[in-house]
Amino acid sequence: MQKPAKKLGFGFMRMPLTDANDQKAIDIQQVEQMVDKFFARGFTYCDTAWMYHDFMSEGTVGQVVVDRYPRESFTIATKMPDMMLKSKEQVAEIFAKQKEKLHVDYFDYYLVHDMNSANYEKARKYDVLPFVRAKRESGEIRCLGFSFHDSADVLEQILEENPYFEFVQLQINYLDWESAGIQAHKCYDVCVKHGLPVIVMEPVKGGTLADPPADVKKLLHDAHPDWSPAEWAIRFAASLDNVMCVLSGMSNMAQLEENTRFMQDFTPLEPADWSLLLKAAEMIRASIAIPCTGCRYCVEASKCPQNILIPNYFALYNTRRLMHRRDFSPEIEYYDNYVGQGYGKASSCITCRACERVCPQHIHISEWMPKIAPDLEGGQNL
Repeated sequence: MQKPAKKLGFGFMRMPLTDANDQKAIDIQQVEQMVDKFFARGFTYCDTAWMYHDFMSEGTVGQVVVDRYPRESFTIATKMPDMMLKSKEQVAEIFAKQKEKLHVDYFDYYLVHDMNSANYEKARKYDVLPFVRAKRESGEIRCLGFSFHDSADVLEQILEENPYFEFVQLQINYLDWESAGIQAHKCYDVCVKHGLPVIVMEPVKGGTLADPPADVKKLLHDAHPDWSPAEWAIRFAASLDNVMCVLSGMSNMAQLEENTRFMQDFTPLEPADWSLLLKAAEMIRASIAIPCTGCRYCVEASKCPQNILIPNYFALYNTRRLMHRRDFSPEIEYYDNYVGQGYGKASSCITCRACERVCPQHIHISEWMPKIAPDLEGGQNL
C-alpha cells in the first residue's frame, strides 16, 4: 500500500465558515487558500465523508481540490456511512453519488465509516463489506480500510473476520492513550499485531488539547517554549511508528500554517518528551471531576447487579467534561457501544453501594451515576 509522503492529512470536517451557525456556509475562498498552502508544502492526503458539514464536505473537496489540481498530485479519502443505511440499494447509490460529488473515477482511500459493534452488524446486514471489496478489486477503491470507535476486543473481532482490510483509522491522542473508555493504546496494539497501518483522527481531541489547564501549559512550555499545545498533541500521534497519517481538522489558515510548518520535516518525539506528555495526561485527569484510577475493583470485586461498567463510564464522563467542542464528542458513542454490548446504563444504578465498599479511592459512585447519566445518555447536544 502506498503511504502518504508526509504524515499530516487535511481533515475537511471543520472548515472555516462565513456563518458560524450554518455548517453549509463554507468559506470557499479561504479553503482554497488553505489547500494551496497545504499542497505547496508537500502534503497530499485529503479526508472527507458523506455527512461532514451537513453533507457539503465532499462537494467542497471536489470543487477546491479535484477541479483545481492534477488527479495524480493528491489523494482522496472518503467513507461509506454505514450508520445511516436503511437498505442494500443505498450502498451503491451513495458510492456513485460520492464519485459524482468528488469528481473522481476512483478513491485513493475508502473507509467503512465508524465500524463499532452496532455499525459492523449494519455493514453485514446491508452487504457493505462485499460491495467495497468488489470496488477494491475493480480499482474504484485503491486502498480499503475503516474508521473505528469501540473497544479493542471489537476491533480484534472485525480484523479476524475480515483480513482483507488494509488500514484502520483510530482516535489517538495523549489524553486517550491510556483511557479505559477509549482504549487508544490497546486498539493501536491490535493494529500493530495485524500489521495494519493506522490513520489518526482527533489528535487534539476536538480542540481540547490545544487549550489544556494552565499547569499543563506551563509544563509543556518550559520543555519547548516554541511548541504550542496543539503541536505537542499532533507530534504525539505522529511519533507512533505504525501511524502513516495524522488528520487535523484545520479550521483557519493559522492552524494550517502551524501544522504544516512542524510536520514538513517531522521527527518523532524524544523519549523524554513522550514521558512528559503522559505526565501531562495524568495532570489533566487529576483536574477532572471524578478521581477514578480505573482499578476496576467496583466491577470485578463488587459484581455490580446492574452490570454497569463504572470505570469506563467515569473515564468517558471526565474527558467529555474537558471538551471545548460540545456539539459532538465520541464519548457518547463509546457509551452507546458499551450499552449495546449488554452493559447497564448509568441511569440503571440501584444505589446498592456494593461498588463503594470496595473502591480504594472512596468515590461515592452511587451519587455520581445520576449525575453522569444525563450527560452520556442525553444525546450529543449538551
